[in-house]
Amino acid sequence: MQNPFESGHIKNYIYLYASVVVIMILFFIASTLFIDVKQVDKKVFNTDISKPQHETKIVEVKKEKKFKLLEKSY
Repeated sequence: MQNPFESGHIKNYIYLYASVVVIMILFFIASTLFIDVKQVDKKVFNTDISKPQHETKIVEVKKEKKFKLLEKSY
């Protein structure tokens, strides 16, 4: 096996590494330039409590069962 430092192949490895770094930098620049950040409105919660909590109705939702269980377990 040849030593890459002696045979001159190290130059190709450095070019490969540099090209990967350049591509990563270009993708970072493109993502910061072309993606518009939308303005997010501040959420305002209703703090006016007109009804006490004990008067609110609890609605029970009956869901259809997808699976039928066995009556006897084994």
